[in-house]
Amino acid sequence: MTNKLSVLLIVICLPFIIQCKESPSGLSDKKEDAGQEVDVFEQNKLLGRGINLGNALEAPNEGDWGIILQEEYFDIIRDAGFSSVRIPIRWSAHTTVDSPFTISTKFFERIDWAVDQSLNAGLAVVINIHHFEEIFSDPYANKKKFLEIWRQIADRYKSYSSNLFFEVLNEPHDQLNEIIWNEFLAEAMDIIRTSNPNRTAIIGTANWGGVSALNQLVLPENENNIIVTIHYYEPFHFTHQGAEWSEGSSDWLGTQWTGTVSEERAIKDHFDNVKAWADSRNVPIYMGEFGAYYKADMDSRERWTAFTARQAEMRNFSWAYWEFCSGFGAFNKDKNEWHRQLLRALLPND
Repeated sequence: MTNKLSVLLIVICLPFIIQCKESPSGLSDKKEDAGQEVDVFEQNKLLGRGINLGNALEAPNEGDWGIILQEEYFDIIRDAGFSSVRIPIRWSAHTTVDSPFTISTKFFERIDWAVDQSLNAGLAVVINIHHFEEIFSDPYANKKKFLEIWRQIADRYKSYSSNLFFEVLNEPHDQLNEIIWNEFLAEAMDIIRTSNPNRTAIIGTANWGGVSALNQLVLPENENNIIVTIHYYEPFHFTHQGAEWSEGSSDWLGTQWTGTVSEERAIKDHFDNVKAWADSRNVPIYMGEFGAYYKADMDSRERWTAFTARQAEMRNFSWAYWEFCSGFGAFNKDKNEWHRQLLRALLPND
């Protein structure tokens, strides 16, 4: 009798066992709500407090800038208390030279891995187009490539859950000015919506993604599933002191942020203006980058980071700190430990 019962249970369960074995790890969880409509403000809450996995996949090749993503990073981030990751990606360096600008299979598989690691760790994940340098210097010559890259990304991830977010382009600037950017983002959104009608998309401003260009940003019509992103590095002479890529930054070394009334007021005023703009358009705000370079003193970095994060949260902005384990990093990958002051600033014991 026992043997017959065992056989019966195996027969009943076999289809489910086969299904689990045929599905990649966690894939059913990633796809279970694909195509369902979402509330964009709830989506923004899902992003919550996040961190950028910077200097890895947006380098010309992963590892060129000293960072190769590791499987354990995702659990470390989740266990610390973050709810999301933003993964900057330089797709433009991994396509064929000519149309249709086919993305390298090997590179796509690496992005699959990073997205899957995020979702399997219980983290919402933002992927973007990052460091597409050619489009900033000659927008129209690179427009087709930009749109074809999005066509491929959108098609590949169309079945993933709403925990995956698409950010259209990081920090448009130079020749990709406000007028041209409004044109390009509308066309990119049309492509995304063809295969991902209910995917939450994230759109930033021209002029390096800063708050100064918000009033020039034109959101696509008939869209109710867009989050607007800003990047915040003010005061710049503090956050970028000694940054090797910023001309004259060595002169700013020693700049402190002590939290004076005027220093705090400047941040509050910026965020009040952002909040008013967003409320008038009924869109949520994601502060997709903010941080201070390691050459600033740690006490100032802690004060500035904590104040900036709390001010964002008071206005219901989600955020992602720049970044995990490089020059702005909150985590020391060599010692395999968090910089405690920065972690405390980002994730206080509420």
